[in-house]
Amino acid sequence: MKQILFTFLMTAAVNGSLSAQSNDLKINQLQVIGSHNSYRHAIETDLYNLIQAKDTTRSLKGLQYTHISITEQLNKGLRNLEIDVQADVKGGKYAHPKGLDLAKSQEAYDPNGEMKKPGFKVFHMIDIDFRTSCYTLQNCLAELKKWSDTNPDHVPVFITLEPKDDDSFLGTKAEKFTTELFDALDKELRKGLGNKLITPDMVRGKYKTLEEAVLNNNWPTLKKAKGKFLFMLDNSGAKRDLYALNHPSLKGRAAFINAEPGKPEAATLFRNNPEDAQITDLVKKGYLIRTRADADTKEARANDYSHFEAAKKSGAQIITTDYYLPSTFFDSSYQIKYDDGSYVRTNPANK
Repeated sequence: MKQILFTFLMTAAVNGSLSAQSNDLKINQLQVIGSHNSYRHAIETDLYNLIQAKDTTRSLKGLQYTHISITEQLNKGLRNLEIDVQADVKGGKYAHPKGLDLAKSQEAYDPNGEMKKPGFKVFHMIDIDFRTSCYTLQNCLAELKKWSDTNPDHVPVFITLEPKDDDSFLGTKAEKFTTELFDALDKELRKGLGNKLITPDMVRGKYKTLEEAVLNNNWPTLKKAKGKFLFMLDNSGAKRDLYALNHPSLKGRAAFINAEPGKPEAATLFRNNPEDAQITDLVKKGYLIRTRADADTKEARANDYSHFEAAKKSGAQIITTDYYLPSTFFDSSYQIKYDDGSYVRTNPANK
């Protein structure tokens, strides 16, 4: 009996609250809760305090959050993740963060030498905010695939992917993204997840442009999307345009982008303010929207759920939070989940 109950609870966590729902739902008719900077482990205390003491103009309070492993988040039922990637073509560029020279740490950094290998690395800020649950994108994708293979009927996972190339204020220079690096990024996504990807080509189908397909609700059904991942680049401006360059309607690309309505590439939009009055209308038109329940620890410190309530009501399909679990850094009961304890439900704005 206990084993049956355990199996039922695990199935409910993996499939959210949709296990009894129709497989004919389109994926833009879901509303999921996920995590922001999902790989991130908090800056160690001594380094945090040192930086804060040296630069009193810079508040680090917004960085006082941490995450359990990606596998644990997925097992808990989250269906949105965020991964930041830094390019490192030759390998070793970020193998010894300068923050380790500023404050001694009791925790080993990169004990298996993953940062020395060529390829995309996963962490938040060069030299300072470098603690991570998966050092490389390759390892991150392997973790996703392993979990997905174990749970082949899972609700699709929406992943925000942010290519970062900001230099460190301690002097380390980032590797700037180019069209060649974006090609390499796509290649790594396909290598890691293969036919588990939901790509712009799949959504565009027979339509002339990706946006035309989206406005005609050509998103895949839940039945077809189970066991898959959809990646969205969290960039606007130059990097976004560079990724789309020579790929009209994102033809041949592995990820979607934050293109504005009216553009042929428009499909997934970022509206981080959940009180944006346009979100519901955009959702009803067919776009897939990402918004945030909280940011920079502000809502959690104040136990303020107003943004989460606005996000739910808006119909934005993806709601991110740092607090699917309460904070371990300050006293607060703030925790984001649906009323039934799940992280997936039918979208109230376009069901």
